[in-house]
Amino acid sequence: MNNENMTGHERALLEALFAAAIAAAQPDKCVPPHLPPAPRGRLVVIGAGKASAAMARAVERHVPGKLEGLVVTRYGYAVPCERIEIVEAAHPVPDAAGLRAAERMLGLVGNLSADDTVLCLISGGGSSLLPLPLAGITLDDKQAVNRALLASGASIGEMNCVRRHLSALKGGRLAAACHPAHVVTLLISDVPGDAPVDIASGPTVADPSTCADALDIVRRYGIALPPHVRHVLESGAGESVKPDDPRLAGHEVRLVATPQMALEAAARVAQRAGIAAHILGDSLEGEARDVGKVMAAMALQVARHGQPFAPPCILLSGGETTVTVRGDGRGGRNVEFLLAAAIALRGEPGVHGLAGDTDGVDGQEDIAGAYFSPATLARACDQASRPQQSLDRNDGHGFFQALGDAVVTGPTLTNVNDFRAILVTGPARRAA
Repeated sequence: MNNENMTGHERALLEALFAAAIAAAQPDKCVPPHLPPAPRGRLVVIGAGKASAAMARAVERHVPGKLEGLVVTRYGYAVPCERIEIVEAAHPVPDAAGLRAAERMLGLVGNLSADDTVLCLISGGGSSLLPLPLAGITLDDKQAVNRALLASGASIGEMNCVRRHLSALKGGRLAAACHPAHVVTLLISDVPGDAPVDIASGPTVADPSTCADALDIVRRYGIALPPHVRHVLESGAGESVKPDDPRLAGHEVRLVATPQMALEAAARVAQRAGIAAHILGDSLEGEARDVGKVMAAMALQVARHGQPFAPPCILLSGGETTVTVRGDGRGGRNVEFLLAAAIALRGEPGVHGLAGDTDGVDGQEDIAGAYFSPATLARACDQASRPQQSLDRNDGHGFFQALGDAVVTGPTLTNVNDFRAILVTGPARRAA
């Protein structure tokens, strides 16, 4: 596809790739192939996450007969179900509704037999949606720790390690509570590397990490803990369920959708449009603004030298970056990535980008992400907007919304982490 034919269509193409990534992880598509056979006894469905309600609906559509259950999802992410109760609660900072749902869920699985099956539907966001704390810790404590973790710059794996050791459900405790029933967990992954123990902090997955590991993370990021919360970690009272625990024997864990699957779906859309797509990684981590600079440098190498790929092409990546909050702006890791990339590109001709969270929520805003073009910085200057100042304030949402370049999907009912696409349209420049 030549540059002329692409003029005016870059944003539409990138949005089509984003839509394809989201569609590939829709529960109606990815859940049914992994459903377990009917048990001799009861089938109890539980779950948590931004995709859990849609996963429950997929179960109801494909499992005839009697079943019961309870899943908790983010406010605005509920879908109608007939046999499985759907509860909404807060994300990313937990609330009382999530606490009550977690208590009820624990009661629901408390008297099961070996003839029963528990089908657990887990997706990203489940950590804050199942906030039942260990004895001696309050919901207020969990909220304060969550806020501190979100602002610290810790990776999702590090945050979830701390959460597992302060929870009455995470780190395999929910699966242990289901014993002696057979447990089947279906996972939609939103974490780099797809480690089951990190998806919603692993409520039904054995946890090899320790309270000492959690304390190391707390010290590394200077997170202040109330004395009674610190005592839970220092005393070992917060130790999670380990891989050799007999209560988890026979437990099945199935990944039904992953960031890699979503990126491959997006790549197929690009290829059908006649543009080569290159997946650079499905688990990129690091500070969002630093990853933005690196991706901008790669795009410049493609645009100016045709290395390592010839344009036109699309550079795709997924994973979960972090933002160390320094300012008072309306930020999110995807818009922070994009703003840093746009600043580094300095209006380079023929380079466009889109990044968004596949759950439709970047940071704490109901905005999935944003789009930039070679004209972004000039348009911002025309509006007296200062890109670097916006980045310093962690105000990516404010910056892109002012330009009309926010990407809003609404609730997507799934979550396979971040999606990033950089489109380089023009031929490489030849040295004189």
